[in-house]
Amino acid sequence: MVDKIVQVTEDFWNIRGSFRIGGVVDIGTQASLIRLASGNFLLLDSYAMSEALIKEINVILGDRGEIEAIVNLHPFHTIHVERMHALFPEARLYGTQRHLDRFPELPWEEVRSEDQELHEWYADDFDFTIPRGVDFISANENVHFASVLAYHRASGTIHVDDTLMYIRLPRPLGLVGLRDRVGFHPTLAMALEKRQGAAAEFRDWAAEFTEAWGDAENLCAAHSGTLLAETNRGASIRDRLSKARGRCELLLRTHERRYG
Repeated sequence: MVDKIVQVTEDFWNIRGSFRIGGVVDIGTQASLIRLASGNFLLLDSYAMSEALIKEINVILGDRGEIEAIVNLHPFHTIHVERMHALFPEARLYGTQRHLDRFPELPWEEVRSEDQELHEWYADDFDFTIPRGVDFISANENVHFASVLAYHRASGTIHVDDTLMYIRLPRPLGLVGLRDRVGFHPTLAMALEKRQGAAAEFRDWAAEFTEAWGDAENLCAAHSGTLLAETNRGASIRDRLSKARGRCELLLRTHERRYG
């Protein structure tokens, strides 16, 4: 996968990068650069950008641009954290509790990415949400379902790691009208908390965030791709999220029969 910057809108840039499983299969990764209403910039997530990408970033920032903070949103996306801090050492550094535990030597802010206090600081530009009914930081290192989802209202863009995936389907499926799909990460079954009410909490959360963010026009997902308004030839993001919820219902009912 070639590193590149995708300009989503005049104030939102999605940085697409490479991430190889076992050094072989490249599933990609992402970060996003956003110009805030204040004129400063914010980075969502971390990526070890090449010199070419850094030059592009500097052009976007201009002479007066300043990256005021880096906010790492996914507890298990940690590989590029140190490099991103080294690239922008003056930016405030935020992470989840797992980031802080893994890199205690970095100058983390006391407030964590999952804390409501941070979400309120950036409420002029963003809405944030965290899935309910699932483990935010799973004890199983292979379960990467939960993250902090961010919605940049001015650009109508959702930035999400793992929790939601946008997949372009192979050509044979595309011939019958199924070009692409938005869906929840396949580790949902393992991420659901093994207790009464967990499935209902997740169902309610998914419905609430679909309603609240249903007017979004762009979706930037970490290991899959970007669904942009200018190239979307299918259903709206609201409809795609609703269908994704529907496909989870059997799983949620199975969980309820076992745990209540």
